[in-house]
Amino acid sequence: MTTTSSTALKFAYWVPNVSGGLVISNIEQRTDWSYDYNVRLAQTAEKNGFDYALTQIRFTAGYGAENQHESVSFSHALLAKTTHLKVIAAVLPGPWKPALAAKQLATISHLTQGRIAINVVSGWFKGEFDAIGEEWPEHDQRYARSEEFIRSIKGIWATDQFSFQGKYYQFSDYTLKPKPAEPSTIEVFQGGSSKAARDMASRVSDWYFTNGNTVDEIKKQIDDIRHKAKLNGHQVKIGVNAFIIARDTEVEAQAVLKDIIHYANTEAVDAFADASKEAGASTKEKEGNWANSTFEDFVQYNDGFKTNLIGTPQQIAQRIIALKKVGVDLILSGFLHFIEEVEYFGQHVLPLIRELEKNEQ
Repeated sequence: MTTTSSTALKFAYWVPNVSGGLVISNIEQRTDWSYDYNVRLAQTAEKNGFDYALTQIRFTAGYGAENQHESVSFSHALLAKTTHLKVIAAVLPGPWKPALAAKQLATISHLTQGRIAINVVSGWFKGEFDAIGEEWPEHDQRYARSEEFIRSIKGIWATDQFSFQGKYYQFSDYTLKPKPAEPSTIEVFQGGSSKAARDMASRVSDWYFTNGNTVDEIKKQIDDIRHKAKLNGHQVKIGVNAFIIARDTEVEAQAVLKDIIHYANTEAVDAFADASKEAGASTKEKEGNWANSTFEDFVQYNDGFKTNLIGTPQQIAQRIIALKKVGVDLILSGFLHFIEEVEYFGQHVLPLIRELEKNEQ
């Protein structure tokens, strides 16, 4: 199944290139971080209506993620085994420099017919940066650095003799050749929920990912971003994180959620919560990622339970359409047992969504 309308909602899934699955729980997860598993998952996803896959970037172990495959090379490996899925490679300014990222992605675009995108992660895990000897600016400055990073790679891709004088990056008459095969298809994603993240998105990013939340809270973010983007003469699309538990009955779906939380790895959840507070509650407005998250929310890395895509196919489809109505363009999905649940979603939930979309027209 493929998306046929430019206004149709897009769907992405978290690539489990990091061990431990998408919940910090000792519950069984029939999800594996190996390459072979991920190839089968990518092929299953593109057959079941998914448009994008998002690789994760981690440099150190922790919170159940003891092993991590590097994101850019892993993204390319998945692209080699698929035909139309677009893979979004996560990169961290600091460990990556704009010239390196621009060149990597330009090459991959030539090798994959333009199916590569990038997710610029400003950083939330100070211990990771300390461990590898990277600078750790305060919260808003990390977004300032990311904005310079995005301005740099876009400039490198678009122009010859690119020059840029920023606080973090400087270029002088730099020309990249070959440029991307299809520059317009190298979309730039970013994450965040803070004012600094929204302001950055309204100026430079093609896509804005936010943590899971209620429809009303997501609408507040979208309205703010799109108002600012309009003033900047810019357009930005919105993706929302959601952990999806689709079952034949609501009782079954809620039982799965209850079990995930019941078997949560308490020590790992608490450690993750402590590490991530700097990225949320420490913002000036106290409104960034995880600023208002509870223990149960932290069990799923990016507040995926808050989006409430938990229930029957019909319930989930209706809730996804409610998100679309407030301006969401993409659902970034996590699952407990990835391959089988991606297939279930494609067969039982996505057709309902497409039917509801038709009825709206």
